[in-house]
Amino acid sequence: MPLPETIAQIFKRKQKSYKIVLILSLIEELRASKRERVSYDRVKMRFLNYFIAEQERGNRVDLPQGRKLWREASKSRLKDILNSPVNALSHILYVDLRENTIGFHSQIHRQLGEEGLSQLERLANEELQAYNAALQRFSLQGYLEKILAEYTSAKMEGFAGHSLGTLFRQTLPSELKALPSIDEQYKVQGSIGQGNWATVPWLAVLDKRITETTQHGEYIVYLFAEDMSAVYLTFNQGVTKPIQEKGRREGYAYLRDRKEALLDLLDLTNMNKDENIHLVDSGLGQDYQVSTIAYIKYDRGNVPNDEQLIQDLENVIEDYRLYVESVIAPSDDEAIDEEVELLPQEAEPLKDEEVTSILHHIQSHIRRQGFFFPEHLIENFYLSLKAKPFVILAGISGTGKTRLVKLFAEALGATRDNGQYTLIPVRPDWSDPADLLGYKDLSGRFQPGPMTQVFVEARQPENRHKPYFICLDEMNLARVEHYFSDLLSVLETQEWRESEIQTQELISSALLGIPEDRATYGGLGIPENVFLIGTVNMDETTHPFSKKVLDRASTLEFNYINLQQYPQGAEQDAGDPADLNELNHLFLRSDYLQLVDAYDTHQELVVRTTERLVKINTLLEDIHAHVGFRVRDAICFYMIYNERYGLMEEEEAFDWQLLQKILPRIQGSHSSVRRVLLGLMKVAIGSSAGITVNVQELMDDDASPLYLKWAAGQNPPGVKHPQSARKLAYMLRRLEEDGFTSYWLS
Repeated sequence: MPLPETIAQIFKRKQKSYKIVLILSLIEELRASKRERVSYDRVKMRFLNYFIAEQERGNRVDLPQGRKLWREASKSRLKDILNSPVNALSHILYVDLRENTIGFHSQIHRQLGEEGLSQLERLANEELQAYNAALQRFSLQGYLEKILAEYTSAKMEGFAGHSLGTLFRQTLPSELKALPSIDEQYKVQGSIGQGNWATVPWLAVLDKRITETTQHGEYIVYLFAEDMSAVYLTFNQGVTKPIQEKGRREGYAYLRDRKEALLDLLDLTNMNKDENIHLVDSGLGQDYQVSTIAYIKYDRGNVPNDEQLIQDLENVIEDYRLYVESVIAPSDDEAIDEEVELLPQEAEPLKDEEVTSILHHIQSHIRRQGFFFPEHLIENFYLSLKAKPFVILAGISGTGKTRLVKLFAEALGATRDNGQYTLIPVRPDWSDPADLLGYKDLSGRFQPGPMTQVFVEARQPENRHKPYFICLDEMNLARVEHYFSDLLSVLETQEWRESEIQTQELISSALLGIPEDRATYGGLGIPENVFLIGTVNMDETTHPFSKKVLDRASTLEFNYINLQQYPQGAEQDAGDPADLNELNHLFLRSDYLQLVDAYDTHQELVVRTTERLVKINTLLEDIHAHVGFRVRDAICFYMIYNERYGLMEEEEAFDWQLLQKILPRIQGSHSSVRRVLLGLMKVAIGSSAGITVNVQELMDDDASPLYLKWAAGQNPPGVKHPQSARKLAYMLRRLEEDGFTSYWLS
């Protein structure tokens, strides 16, 4: 009997060799113990021993981060390594951290049986053999020729998830790090652009003692000509900062003078030191040509063999090492040291498997402050911010909305004292953006508003990788569409800026006109490291939200309160708090702006989610509350991040999105509203729950134990989307009792 499709496809998308080795280690332990659940520690040891044995045989294997030898991998590092494949296989594997056990889900275990287990073992061994064979065949020559041959035609294809992106960002950096000459002091990074294909793709080796970014400092980089006629191994210098600070003409002069000074210091044996490097005829690549100090040219179709390529690279690395050691050594000439010390470093992207651990530390910080929020609320808050940097926290007064923002920010090192957390109370008389952004006084001078001051501070070079949080307290005391309209519009103008040999940034249109102080406020948009959160109370003193606002935000509701939740003692939350003060803003910044950015790599999830929304839209059209592409994209991004980080089951994540992005749009008194609510109730309960939708039963406080459980904040048993079902029950009851219902009034 063939393996079920869900199991046969588990190795289709590989995470190095880790998923394959994990499955083999688990099968071995299952056979040895003859139990359905086995010791997670014993599986970890089998996993580790495989890689140790392969290395000792002299075979090339995937390396543990921060180590060249698997024997040196610590227990904590091994745990972090396994988090990624365990999360990726969570649909078939079950891990009980309290019992420290692992196994297949019971249904999967029964479905496999001994025959299926043997088939899965054979499949894993075949995949591992093919993977290792490919790993041993690494050829730098082959990869360079492949890029030169395929990049031009690849630019006509979809960008997201393209195999050349994986080659530049993962495969080549991993392979180069395995070379003996590239030790842990070096960072290897490649790029084909972000969001769009780069004109000049690159692969860089950076000494972390002087720079971790290609924006400044000196480094080694392979640069590919735009027409893919050649690739250049170059000793280079950062071009971004000089041009930003001095302008292009003076910046070029500075770079040429700096090149002459560096050539006097360095041997750069067998490298060309002229200016005949040719990357582009015009445009961005000209900056790279000017910034190049020396180079070796490899023509397409005539790239030398691996031995020569690696020898050339090792020669340049040796010159680079000697240069860096001369720079960091004390000397009378401090000019170079000063430049290196003062320039900001590029943000290091997080690995997906690190997110769960960071969120755990945030939750621990919140609990230590004596606050307790419902299960998965922190994960939901994080995913909502990640999908869109504007979130609304709604609910009755005193439920901890403002406190959540403050504590979440504090856990990431953002406080009032360092200016990374700002609370702005909204006033009822605000009628235009001037109260937030600023205005010109009677003398004609621009007076910045509180939000503008944060934006200016956040975009300073030394701050641009720190997260900044702005909490608009009781933001619906005034009409949001009036004073917040400019920001809502600018949020929609965000786009990727293709920058010079660097990780790209999100930029938006300018918020202000052209104030006199252009140096401070010129071109000021919403910085990518600023996150906006509004708190709202819904009562007779406040204003409702328009669909324009709801489309651009996720709405988290705080209405289900358990007063018997008490502060936890220190012994209940063991372990020292993690220091997340140095965590950069990429933890929260969106990775996608348009669905095309994520579609290729998450196509199945996007299609499943969109099909759900199509069915829901059919119901919503009856009351003109259906959603458009903006809401679809935001929900898909939320679901993708959740799947990447392994935070919640897919149904639970969609439940949050149904509650936050769909239900707030519904209000009215017509019978059509009742039909829509009933239709959505059927969606929320699910066809397999075995529960009949009885509206009277759902609304009756006394007669229904189901309703009483929902009112107490418990999840209804067997319901597909319990959060949404509970909210819909309240909205239906409000419609029956008052003749009018709204998400905000229930």
